[in-house]
Amino acid sequence: MYADGIYRFILHNMRDEDDARDVVQDTFEKCWRNHENVVYEKAKSYLFTTAHHTMIDSIRKSGRQETLTAYHEEPSHNRQYNDLKQVLHEALDKLSPVQKSVIMLRDYEGYDYKEIGEITGLTESQVKVYIYRGRVALKEYIGDLSNVL
Repeated sequence: MYADGIYRFILHNMRDEDDARDVVQDTFEKCWRNHENVVYEKAKSYLFTTAHHTMIDSIRKSGRQETLTAYHEEPSHNRQYNDLKQVLHEALDKLSPVQKSVIMLRDYEGYDYKEIGEITGLTESQVKVYIYRGRVALKEYIGDLSNVL
């Protein structure tokens, strides 16, 4: 019931189908091993939380963790784009894993701040700060929308 949503969330963050499938499989394996302790009403939250932590562990193990670099007044890209989706994916890839995760959970999956906090283990205030900073970084990366449209 939740596998597709978890897969989309992980795929948007990791950008690799095989790694995303592995994380989803590991998530459901962990859920199965701990099924006696999982409350049915909280299963979705448990699965997304486990998937998030599994994804972060996978990223750390593979050494692909990127840090957010300082941006200048000009957009970081030098060319004109016709595809907003492509620009957004490039911009999302520049964010830290935590920023990317909270933005994906909020804007793509539609979770509220409290649910994102439960999934990521952050406080509601921290979630808001990460989302704000991530959106500022996205805006600075993309620059003027006339460059994209």
